[in-house]
Amino acid sequence: MTVQQRCLCQWVIVLMSLMLGMAQTLWAEPIGKGWAIPVQVPYEAPPKGQDLPAESVPQNTKPLTPQEVQRAEALLPLLEGAQEFWAMGEFVHLGEPSVPVLIKGLTMPGPRIRYNVIETISMLKATSAVPALVTAAKEPNEIPRVREHALRVAVRLDAAKAVDAIEVMAKDQNSSTRKAAAFEARYIREKSVVPILIGMIADEERFVGLSAVQSLWILTRHETEFHDWETSTKQDRQEWTTEWVEWWNSQKDSFEFSDPKRPSRAR
Repeated sequence: MTVQQRCLCQWVIVLMSLMLGMAQTLWAEPIGKGWAIPVQVPYEAPPKGQDLPAESVPQNTKPLTPQEVQRAEALLPLLEGAQEFWAMGEFVHLGEPSVPVLIKGLTMPGPRIRYNVIETISMLKATSAVPALVTAAKEPNEIPRVREHALRVAVRLDAAKAVDAIEVMAKDQNSSTRKAAAFEARYIREKSVVPILIGMIADEERFVGLSAVQSLWILTRHETEFHDWETSTKQDRQEWTTEWVEWWNSQKDSFEFSDPKRPSRAR
């Protein structure tokens, strides 16, 4: 090796030593102490959302075959227990044609089955089941939770057909049932519910009367005189009922419901 080559090798060794020393100074200590090195990752905004329908697969609309009817009847007992959600999904798959079989569950033993029948009808949006729901809501021997759910779904599917249930439940011995009737009545734009609600203002339970008057305000938009409803007694509410009766008697022939307020969509 010549002198020049030997000098060049020495310079390379020195240069590599310097580079390794700098690397140790810059990286060894921070990494040893667990310091994080920030790294910027390219970001792409997600695509804008699209309004998609609630059901991606259309429901069955064809009449059930005898085999499908038999299958639906076998599913009814499964609406209670570990497979209840699967059974509900199977009814949804069968579609509204399964409603005649499904409503048989409204008279089966076990409140869980009856409740899930109502929930399945709601998922199907089966307006054909509303008369059966109204009957269930009016049944005095049914538990309040099932009656209230039957009323709620009936009102959402076809409110005009639920007036009979409101009238019956408004006179029930159970206060929670009466309150459910007073609350759901605000979604029924029928004149016949107004006198029912007025009669509920003087209910023994203050929260029932308060729900009734709130429904009246929503339906009629009638601005009454200020009253302390929160701390009112039954006697107070009886006196205030007279004001509502007088107003309704003077307005019922010409009264028309105003357009319901719709929530504004965010832009």
